[in-house]
Amino acid sequence: MKRVRIIALNTDRKRILEHLQNSSLVEIQHIEQPEEGYSRIDTASQLQQFERNSQLMTQASKILDKVSPEKKSLLDAFRGKREVEPEDIGKIAAGSPKVIGICGKICDLEKQRADYAAERVRIRTLMAQLEPWSGLDIPMNTADTASTAVFIGTFPKMFDDITLSEALAQEDETLIFDHEIFFSSVNLTCAVIYAPKTQKEQAENVLRTLGFTRPLNPTSRTPSEKISRLKKKDDELVKKISQATEGLKKYVKYRAMISDTKDYYMLRSDKYRVISELDESEHTFILYGYIPEEDCDQLEELCLRIADCIVEFSEPGDDAPVKLKNNKFAEPAESIVTMYSPPSKDDVDPTPILAFFFYFFFGMMFSDAGYGLVMVIATTIALKVFKPDKSMRNNLKLFQYCGIATIFWGLVFGSIFGDAPAVFYKLFTGKEITMAQMLPWPVLDTQKDALTIMILSIGLGLVHVLVGMGCKFYVCMKQKKYAEAFFDTGLWMTMLIGFAVLAAGMATLPVLVTVGAGIAIASAVGLVLTQGRAKKGFFGKLIGGVASLYDITSYISDLLSYSRLLALGLTTGVMAQVFNMLSTLMGTNVIGILFMIVIFIAGHLITIGLNALGSYVHTMRLQYVEMFSKFYEGGGRKFEPFAVRCDNFKMKNSNEM
Repeated sequence: MKRVRIIALNTDRKRILEHLQNSSLVEIQHIEQPEEGYSRIDTASQLQQFERNSQLMTQASKILDKVSPEKKSLLDAFRGKREVEPEDIGKIAAGSPKVIGICGKICDLEKQRADYAAERVRIRTLMAQLEPWSGLDIPMNTADTASTAVFIGTFPKMFDDITLSEALAQEDETLIFDHEIFFSSVNLTCAVIYAPKTQKEQAENVLRTLGFTRPLNPTSRTPSEKISRLKKKDDELVKKISQATEGLKKYVKYRAMISDTKDYYMLRSDKYRVISELDESEHTFILYGYIPEEDCDQLEELCLRIADCIVEFSEPGDDAPVKLKNNKFAEPAESIVTMYSPPSKDDVDPTPILAFFFYFFFGMMFSDAGYGLVMVIATTIALKVFKPDKSMRNNLKLFQYCGIATIFWGLVFGSIFGDAPAVFYKLFTGKEITMAQMLPWPVLDTQKDALTIMILSIGLGLVHVLVGMGCKFYVCMKQKKYAEAFFDTGLWMTMLIGFAVLAAGMATLPVLVTVGAGIAIASAVGLVLTQGRAKKGFFGKLIGGVASLYDITSYISDLLSYSRLLALGLTTGVMAQVFNMLSTLMGTNVIGILFMIVIFIAGHLITIGLNALGSYVHTMRLQYVEMFSKFYEGGGRKFEPFAVRCDNFKMKNSNEM
């Protein structure tokens, strides 16, 4: 990575920034203060306007998606963005005022729909409140007559004619009353109470004691008339909502135009953020940034071709970003590294090592040649047909390589859709046969040879851990930390190698036991003598050295983690065999064949889905926890170039990131 400074005339600023954005070569560096004699342009107001326009279009798009959802298939996720020519951006810019107007109308129609819907809620609430009173044939605000006091309202409990009469009489035996009950439920009774006008105050006191309340908004019409009027108004609102919805659907044809214009404002926002970072004088400007070292010549050629300017390169400093650069085999695994953390300036790029072990271990866990073949075919078709963007293309390539490794391990374990060939051979011929007998090479059965595969898994784990420690050794040597390289890493590596040789000798040549034990003991002595070197005093150094040997338990724990290679491989094989067995239960008649096809396809799709996910997660864990912990610090910052970043299109012939 290099730091770059571009000095050019203000008259060339627009052209230079456009070419830089299209080329995706430079990450703009933020400098706190401008150089002496220079100032910064305040673009806050323009950015706010772009942001408002972008939000308006986002809101309009969501409204259209709600009214008329865009039909997309799962396969559309693999499709790349469409390419546009630079002059197409000008056409989008010219049409942006029209799009803003359309989006405003869309939002206005949606607001109308929301207002109508809110009014419907209010009306339906009123209708629900009036429904219990539908049998009342007088207005709810009926006044007293010359001789009778009228009380229309509700009690907060259930009453019938008898219990209400008893409750009123119990409160005041002298009260003369009559009543009508129109509705009664557990917590509500709607009633009309009549009493002599001379006893109105007396009746009010009795009713208040029983919790009687009058309606908050009594109507001047009968409840049934009011309900009828409200129903007509509700029907009118339904029509208005339908009209507004149909009006919105007329704008669905502008969906793509709205999306493109939103992307256009995203581009302008990015550009104006960069402008706010430039040091400006009356006639010139200065741009600071970072660029990968291999792109320096390309940038210089680009700038000098389009304008008279000065391009200077210098050392990047400690805050420089990181751009991973790998071959086609390792590049798909870069996303796994950045998901953990980009490397710092002191790290080695772990991508090539991670890529090999990720593909290798994934294949061992998934461990079925049929499943691997399905992965390879599916990813190859997706790459050829859909022409995905770079990130999706790398993800597909990742699983393509994992599929190739899965085919290899499936053939090693003698698993092709489980034991499908052997099961179907027996089904149609009646003769017993095993996968080992069908295949022309020796295989490892994950069930019968579980101990052998366990030893193989731990052996591969030891190699994996040693590679990680070797990377740590290399980093220390590169930083000239020779003591850490040889004492803190090298001695542990030789101890683990010694234990491996000792274990191999116990199974094969006895002489290897002596060799392995000698290496392990010599390494242990070296650790005792060196690991306490930071302590004070002889006994402090000795105790520190002896205590360091306890770390062997963590290495043993790490190695045992690789038993998951056997566990997941066994799980895949067993699940596949179970579905193969289930598919043959109905025999070879017509119904049995149909049943077999359905169960076979459905069962193996389930197995692929579950075990591919498990293999992906556990393979990633082995990289992050078991290997990265041995040497990788991370904490770097990913290179984020000034580029065309859009959701819907990309510039033709641009350097896609």
